[in-house]
Amino acid sequence: MRFVLTALVYLSGLFCLFLAVGFLLDPLTSAASLGVRPDGVAGSSTIRADFTGIFGVTGAAMLWGAWKRNGDLLLAPAVFYAVAFTGRAIDLAVNGAYPRFAQPMAVELFWAVLLFAAWRVLPHHRLEEVVS
Repeated sequence: MRFVLTALVYLSGLFCLFLAVGFLLDPLTSAASLGVRPDGVAGSSTIRADFTGIFGVTGAAMLWGAWKRNGDLLLAPAVFYAVAFTGRAIDLAVNGAYPRFAQPMAVELFWAVLLFAAWRVLPHHRLEEVVS
């Protein structure tokens, strides 16, 4: 079980880094695939910076955590994707469904559950030690 979770985390990290490179090199095409449209040069710059940072950092943390078998490194991306899923769920309740709304929610929920599960099975500090 631990091996499977570690492998899935590693592959997810590679995928996130692939997304980060896509946003860095071609932000407009990458953003369009997520349904995001920039508003001028400032919007394009924001997409390039923010999405590259989000996917780059979460992907690097996933890769590093899986490679080092260190659950502590998986906690931040786990919380990030859990918060992202929660935000989408709130938006779904407030604004209703839109075409293909379920796909990003499923990915974020999968990553959050995967990362929290891997955090539990890989060696890690007690949560009290991490936050204090």
